[in-house]
Amino acid sequence: MKRDLYIDFAKGLATISIIFIHTAFWSGQFYMPVEARVFSLVFDVALFYALSGITSGNNIEKTLYRLLKLQITYMIFVTFLFFLDYFFKVFGLSFFSFDWLKDFYSTFGSKYVPRSISSEPQWQILGNWYLHEYSNCDTFPVVMGSFWYLKVYYILTVLGVLILRFFPKHINWFIGVCVALTLIFNLFPQYYPNGQGGYVAFYMAVFLIGNRMKGKMIPTKMVPVLYGLVAVALAWMFWNYGGDMFYKLNKQKFPPKIPYIIWTLFSLVTLFVFYNRLKITKSNFITNVGQNAIFFYFAQGMSSSLIYFLVVPMKDSLPWYLLVLIIYPLNIFLAFLISKGLKKVDDLGWMVLEFLREKTTSKNP
Repeated sequence: MKRDLYIDFAKGLATISIIFIHTAFWSGQFYMPVEARVFSLVFDVALFYALSGITSGNNIEKTLYRLLKLQITYMIFVTFLFFLDYFFKVFGLSFFSFDWLKDFYSTFGSKYVPRSISSEPQWQILGNWYLHEYSNCDTFPVVMGSFWYLKVYYILTVLGVLILRFFPKHINWFIGVCVALTLIFNLFPQYYPNGQGGYVAFYMAVFLIGNRMKGKMIPTKMVPVLYGLVAVALAWMFWNYGGDMFYKLNKQKFPPKIPYIIWTLFSLVTLFVFYNRLKITKSNFITNVGQNAIFFYFAQGMSSSLIYFLVVPMKDSLPWYLLVLIIYPLNIFLAFLISKGLKKVDDLGWMVLEFLREKTTSKNP
């Protein structure tokens, strides 16, 4: 099957947008105005779930195999991250001091300064990471702060493929149920579930709508209608919730509530409007990012942590918009370099696993 470069292009743009979001809401809190940080949410994580819906099918075995490969790649990455964090702490304690490490971690903000640092590896932390309990990684705090997406992705993909496989004629009903649950959770906050329930209700609707759009194109005459509806929804949001809601949108994201959901509509409509309309015929940097999105996603957490050490000394030296023009491209560049390294780490991890498999496989017929 010929690869759809539009999907790679859209995924690449979404990944680069996520890097901007994490540039703005992590180190950007030191120098960027709130308005600029909120506008970074225009193209957000909902795009990934929509793209996942477009590319998903009803083959359960293939889907579970793909998720297993992703889980192993994730485990290889967090193992690498664990030892990187551990060896850095051992280095700091051996050659400097605990106070030096505390001063180092204070760059991220006072709440990220660990109260104690052990020279012994904390294996329980690695075990929790394997099981997607994202406790903080002290040396790279942005990594675990952005991993909530992965847990929801696993849940959506498993439930999604089951719906596509066993209820192909009732997908619209499932979309309706997800929309209804999202409305109920928002209209009656006392019933909003803890955990992943609210995330799954909204993003499953996005996932299934994406799947329904597979191979289709929105008619040209419907494009202004859709954007008009988005404009009406935004106008209603500010009228109903007040202009101050604009400054609270990031808090409406965890879990997704109506103001944030309305805010995502522009990006989702744009994705579907250009799907099967914008033709990408040649590979480029952005499609390459899309094809390696998982490694960029891992890498941006590390790069978004590293740029703190440039932002903190420069935050008062330049106007915020000039500093953004330096920090954001640098973050993309660092994420690109780190993603290349992580791909090699992943290849090495798979080689080790394959070696262990061969050595432990029974030779008896």
